[in-house]
Amino acid sequence: MDGVLVDSEPLHERAKREAFRKTGIVLPEERFATLIGRGDEAMLKDLVSEFSLSAEQSAEILRQKNAFYESSESTLRPIPGALDFVHWSHRHFRLALATSASPRYRHFLMKKFDIESLFEVVVDAALVKAPKPSPEVFEITLKKLSLEPTTCLIIEDSINGLVAAKQAGCFAVGITTSFSSQILRSTGADLVVQNFAQLKSHLAEA
Repeated sequence: MDGVLVDSEPLHERAKREAFRKTGIVLPEERFATLIGRGDEAMLKDLVSEFSLSAEQSAEILRQKNAFYESSESTLRPIPGALDFVHWSHRHFRLALATSASPRYRHFLMKKFDIESLFEVVVDAALVKAPKPSPEVFEITLKKLSLEPTTCLIIEDSINGLVAAKQAGCFAVGITTSFSSQILRSTGADLVVQNFAQLKSHLAEA
């Protein structure tokens, strides 16, 4: 969802940076990039060991991040072409949403953009123990769909998401909303597109 359907990664980044700043944590850009596509709980688990954070500090980072994010989430907009693509795809394919987002946040955005009814299966952070790059979120989704991995295409914007998609055994499409074409290809994307119009064209031809 984040970075694929919703242009939310910049807000996630600002919220994390603000929470880190108030806690005195400074992350290099290359380290920060590894957090894209990972849920908040997984991010905090990494940082607890990396910075020897106490339970109170960890909880405060999450509180600060959520407060900043929720204060601006009403301004979020879909990725250009994403909603048209979802409506078009709904007429041709079985659709599922597999996301690291929390149930509250996922439900808020699906309701905001009126797309929840278009997805046959929805899997969010409440059902997943191991976050991306673990393939668990996709494995759960495949099981709910009763489909083999080789029959499915996953659209991802992040390194962690693409690694998870390939580990799940699916065809992985990288969309360049968060990372460059070169990075997505080097991560293992089977196809890289700049936008949903390109992806629709590929699928229509197929």
